[in-house]
Amino acid sequence: MTVPEPGAGRFPGGPGVPVPGHGAWLRRGISRNGGPLLEDREVVWLQAGPYYADSRGFAGTTSFDGSQVHFHHLTGEPGEDAGTFRWEGADLVERGTNPDGSTFLEIWTPLPGADGAGGSWIGPDHHVVRVGRHVVHVDASAGTYWRL
Repeated sequence: MTVPEPGAGRFPGGPGVPVPGHGAWLRRGISRNGGPLLEDREVVWLQAGPYYADSRGFAGTTSFDGSQVHFHHLTGEPGEDAGTFRWEGADLVERGTNPDGSTFLEIWTPLPGADGAGGSWIGPDHHVVRVGRHVVHVDASAGTYWRL
């Protein structure tokens, strides 16, 4: 996949799109601070309404300000990151900024089996999101992904 540069083609400098309200996504690659697009581990992101969970170890809520999606970390790794999403075929391409100010580009592809039941459950020290056959559990120490 060729990822357009900011301001070119399908990646204009204008507002991005909100994340889908129900989805299971597998990360195909990440570029950190303008480096090469790589993948060093399986990363799954689930979105159920305003709630999300990321298998890297953070979960919470998302909001969209008309331009960027904000991931408010409520469980696991603290902070908030923000990104601009664009569709590239069936994939979502995200460009954003981490809580420490570093930048990233991530390519997310939809996972099969996301149809069906979905929801979010929050406890005092954990957050679970289910989307179809996919479940991510996040607590203070880690994120864990299961396929049912």
